[in-house]
Amino acid sequence: MSKTILAFLAILASGSILAACSSPSTVTTRDGQTDYAADAPDTDTDDGFVTYEKGGREVKVNKSEVKQIEEVD
Repeated sequence: MSKTILAFLAILASGSILAACSSPSTVTTRDGQTDYAADAPDTDTDDGFVTYEKGGREVKVNKSEVKQIEEVD
């Protein structure tokens, strides 16, 4: 019985750690469109794009078209 409780607590703790690592953000473009990204967008790309995931797909937006990126609390 105690092994089951310990296993449950270990799973709960690992889920909490993973949740703390994500940084939900909004990406607003110059034309006013706002997208919600589950994680912080990758802005350090060599190709000049901001990359983030939306709805299970990778989205790339030209850095010059991004007005702001804000972290959601």
